[in-house]
Amino acid sequence: MLILAFESSARSASAALTKDGVLLGMSYQNSGLTHSRTLLPMAEDLLKNLEIALSDVDLFAVSRGPGSFTGVRIGVATVKGLAWALDKPVCGVSTLEAMACLALPAGEGTLVCCAMDARRSQVYNALFEIRGGIPVRLTPDRPIALAELAAELADTNRVPYLVGDGAALCKTYFEEKSIKSTLAPEPVRYQNAYGVAAAAARGEAISGADLVPVYLRLSQAERERNARLQAEQKIN
Repeated sequence: MLILAFESSARSASAALTKDGVLLGMSYQNSGLTHSRTLLPMAEDLLKNLEIALSDVDLFAVSRGPGSFTGVRIGVATVKGLAWALDKPVCGVSTLEAMACLALPAGEGTLVCCAMDARRSQVYNALFEIRGGIPVRLTPDRPIALAELAAELADTNRVPYLVGDGAALCKTYFEEKSIKSTLAPEPVRYQNAYGVAAAAARGEAISGADLVPVYLRLSQAERERNARLQAEQKIN
């Protein structure tokens, strides 16, 4: 199966093409430019260099969240548009599960702690364990306070393997609490489209119309609006 995958849930953006689980090529950019400017051009250049037509792709995959509200929306909208135009199936995968797929070199039995910086002393997090060469989910995707996550990991008496753009943040906090952890090396620490493709290979194919983003919590604008409404209600 030929999978064209997209990752745009955080600062970096990437596109990858895999065939039957083998990575054919990947384009990665961490320039700070808006993903709407970079995502499709990267995919177009990737397909051109590999001499593969967009119509030959069997499945479009994307990280559907959690992550940046704008980044997730751009990725999901891109894949929905491609699927509609070409009448192809899609697969939306958890950003955190896609990150866990990059941690397989850590070895069998490793406790993988996926973390994305969610601000306000929180991370988007999920825990996985590598079993039989795949990441097996131990917790749902969740926004969690660093203090709560640290307490949970301390109770396991295991050394977590930290991946994601929130990994360094977790590492610093855990050290302050005397909790041992291992920080994944740079090449496999951050989410990318290859991880999305790997997760999609085990996921469920759906129509583009059924693909929806997963945010886990309200946007800042929605939180501020709710706070304003609550304040107005108290005044009235």
